Amino acid sequence: MIDSILVVCEGNICRSPMAQALLTKQLPGVSVMSAGWAAVVGRGADPIAVELMAEREIDIRGHVAVDLNLLHMRSADLVLSMTQEQRKRIETNYPFAKGKVYRLGDHEGTDVLDPYRKGRAAFETALAQIERGVARWLDAMVRLTH
Repeated sequence: MIDSILVVCEGNICRSPMAQALLTKQLPGVSVMSAGWAAVVGRGADPIAVELMAEREIDIRGHVAVDLNLLHMRSADLVLSMTQEQRKRIETNYPFAKGKVYRLGDHEGTDVLDPYRKGRAAFETALAQIERGVARWLDAMVRLTH
């Protein structure tokens, strides 16, 4: 049973807050956290991410970026990174987590593109990738529990 999910990106202001919000909405009984490999600590979600999520009636204005840490890694049952490179770095730095670290786009064999400072179109592309990844992981979790 998955009780805790950690979503990781670089700065924890674009991709992971959006993925965290989508997973939280779909999995009300599950603790979903997000963190950044090189977080812009203390900063809120990017305004474009806030806007796109608001269009989906999800409010991420209260998000505050945090750095990935040992407590996150120990408490998560499932860790979802945005890229294969991030997955490798996480597993290298937290070897005990191997087996619970995956890429959000693993089911499609894709990385989620980083939209930071690239405008709304890049954010829309990244969010579409995140939505597909979240849907695929939700399907996989349902199959595992039945």
